Amino acid sequence: MIFELLALVAGLVYGYANPGKEDRWALLKKGAIYGIILGVVFGLIGFFLGSYLGSLGGGLLFFTAGTISVFISVVVLVTIFIIGTFIGDMLEVALKK
Repeated sequence: MIFELLALVAGLVYGYANPGKEDRWALLKKGAIYGIILGVVFGLIGFFLGSYLGSLGGGLLFFTAGTISVFISVVVLVTIFIIGTFIGDMLEVALKK
């Protein structure tokens, strides 16, 4: 819950501090790319850890589960950040008039 709140507050500040409207589609694409990269990195760590521990097929399972879960988590946090930028843009327009 704390990461979601931090993402929302960071999005609020980002949306308010940057003049004009933000390119939310570019933010979502960057977040998805970072999610894939982080997912693969943590998935590889899980793969080698699972292989090292000697479980049968555990490395592949850890790789798949780690990659998918990290990707979904990053995309959710980016979506919350984008919602924060939208609110920050609305506050910018309302408070600067």
